[in-house]
Amino acid sequence: MTWLVPLPVVMPLLGAALTLLLVGRPRAQRWVSLTVLAATVAVAATLLVRSSVDGPLVVEVGGWVAPLGIVLVADQLAALMLVVSAAVTLCVLVYSIGQGTADGNEETPLSVYHPTYLVLTAGVCNAFLSGDLFNLYVGFEILLVASYVLLTLGSTETRIRAGTTYVVVSLLSSLIFLVAIGLVYAATGTLNLAQLVDRLDALPDDLRLVLQGMLLLAFGIKAAVFPLSAWLPDSYPTAPAPVTAVFAGLLTKVGVYAIIRTETLLFPGGRTADLLLVVAALTMVVGILGAVAQSDVKRLLSFTLISHIGYMLFGVGLSTSLGLSAAIFYVVHHITIQTTLFLAAGLVERRGGSTALDRLGGLARLSPLLAVLFFVPALNLAGIPPFSGFLGKLGLVQAGVDDGGALAWTLVAGGLLTSLLTLYAIARVWNLAFWRAPHPDMPEAGDAVRAARTDGAEQPRRAPDPEGSGVVLPRLMIGSTAALVVLGLALTAVAGPLFDISTDAADDLLRRTPYVEAVFPDGAP
Repeated sequence: MTWLVPLPVVMPLLGAALTLLLVGRPRAQRWVSLTVLAATVAVAATLLVRSSVDGPLVVEVGGWVAPLGIVLVADQLAALMLVVSAAVTLCVLVYSIGQGTADGNEETPLSVYHPTYLVLTAGVCNAFLSGDLFNLYVGFEILLVASYVLLTLGSTETRIRAGTTYVVVSLLSSLIFLVAIGLVYAATGTLNLAQLVDRLDALPDDLRLVLQGMLLLAFGIKAAVFPLSAWLPDSYPTAPAPVTAVFAGLLTKVGVYAIIRTETLLFPGGRTADLLLVVAALTMVVGILGAVAQSDVKRLLSFTLISHIGYMLFGVGLSTSLGLSAAIFYVVHHITIQTTLFLAAGLVERRGGSTALDRLGGLARLSPLLAVLFFVPALNLAGIPPFSGFLGKLGLVQAGVDDGGALAWTLVAGGLLTSLLTLYAIARVWNLAFWRAPHPDMPEAGDAVRAARTDGAEQPRRAPDPEGSGVVLPRLMIGSTAALVVLGLALTAVAGPLFDISTDAADDLLRRTPYVEAVFPDGAP
């Protein structure tokens, strides 16, 4: 089944080329993109099953034998990330098609959007499958170049300004990563991850610490960990809703994935474990304090995104099987839930005309379905039982208690505080945007209020939609958001098997030998 390994990268790239040839034929572009991403989900699911049974699956690109050539490796961690990322990108694509069709494609011009979106997907998949540091860099650059285009769709002043900040920060992190790659190659003579396992172990401790610190700095910027996260709240909320959703769900998690991969495979038990725990605590607490202070739904969600990256670093910093497995589980959970919430925020903006909390109100009455689509993943993000967010946090808390160290207990306390503040932030959004009386400036919702304020003078009113909400929410946007809500609930239903997969992946990462032996069956040269 190794021939399946490169398909999650190859299919989106071929799909991007085909959609470029279909410029001017939006219907054909849509079908090509949907077919490619649906096939990617199927291939990723197959790789997850096969890697669970047969161990890591390896392909030598171009027939060049490792370490001379680049290898793609689908172990359980990579395959699990492929499955959830492909499923999320498919749902977001459906959402964007619904939004583009309803808006006349102003926000998502089909001639540009589809090929760029597929290139982004290919970059994400390549990063997950890469068995080589330079190919990991290539994967980052592919997805970042595509993200530059997606972030500035519409070419508004706000988006161009935010895109400029994003480009500068991304180029800086890429430069640091490239310098780190050069230093690793100079010190070891290879960039193959499996071969680096032995060669890095043979280096002096101080040199290993420098290389580890350089890689952590580059990946920390990409993952938006504190204090390297100031760029994110100003960049993500300005993009179209589907772009913001896929960025929030996936791009930072590629950085987290790179941290997990390098910290366990290349630098196990390193001296940065305590640093990771400190950074995790600061990321959780500072991020959620930023969220509490926001008055805009998208910016609030952007800060919760930063905050919950800290939970993942918590598990990585513990360097235990339980901590790492809980971190992997939480990554899967967070990709799904954070994407769902940003899609719901797009629906809130469409229905209420804004995402500013002081201009919203009454959405629970005006659009009960939208209220449900926001309420369920919001509770999941806050970690309310029995949702997957609660289960992931419970695993991390248990791992911290089992560790017993002062830093671990500090992280447990910080995690509980962050969870409570997340619930407070989400409850505030619910009270202001959904529960209180409609704001007069909301589309249709304020007609009665305005009429009362003018002593009963008749006010013009547009004909409401059949459901009486006043603004029609496109079915594709509703359906794709609902699908992700269901997927989030499904993570709770299959939490046991998912934790088993996460535990197996964590054990393989900590042992390191399954990965190395899959790439070099006869031993690393």
